Amino acid sequence: MNFSKKLGIIILIITGFSFFYSCNVIKDVSSALTNISRLQFKLENITNFKLAGIDISNKNSISDISAMDALKLTNAFATRSFPADFILNIGAINPNDGSKGTRSTDATITSLDYRLLIDDVPTISGDISSPITIPGSGSSITIPLRMSLDLYSFFANKGYDNIVNLAMAIGGVNGSASRLKLDVKPTVKTTLGPISYPSRITVIDKEWR
Repeated sequence: MNFSKKLGIIILIITGFSFFYSCNVIKDVSSALTNISRLQFKLENITNFKLAGIDISNKNSISDISAMDALKLTNAFATRSFPADFILNIGAINPNDGSKGTRSTDATITSLDYRLLIDDVPTISGDISSPITIPGSGSSITIPLRMSLDLYSFFANKGYDNIVNLAMAIGGVNGSASRLKLDVKPTVKTTLGPISYPSRITVIDKEWR
């Protein structure tokens, strides 16, 4: 066999291998994107809400606050600083459980870039401190996110009573996440490296998204 024929065979082999490899890569990318797109999130609840260091998670309204705690709150507001600390619990589901033609695949979130909105007002942003794995079981897990922000910085125009009532509506004994939204952009670990969602997701308490 002359040199040109040998070269032609080598080129065909390389071309065929490259095509096969490219098809596998495309297939892997497509599969990874499909699995990632099936992840769903929802706001669950708020726990451990503290306003200016005072626990309000067991209170219904301003009238439940003791005189001493009320004095602490008014003093804090007077200094133009009304710090709030709480845990926002996020539900996450990975439906890649091996049913409906899917392969059972755990999903590890390496980043959850988020922006917190309260009454549609953008407030703080942040990210998870370490990767979180969502098992491919179809069952939900809870991702606790610790939030710290100064309510005065974003809602000073509402006045003292309205800010306290807002805090109660969110973190009081009858509070809920209904007045919150979390704008997120997850990044998930894959065999091809970390892949981020192409667009952001607005996570709310009323439905899985």
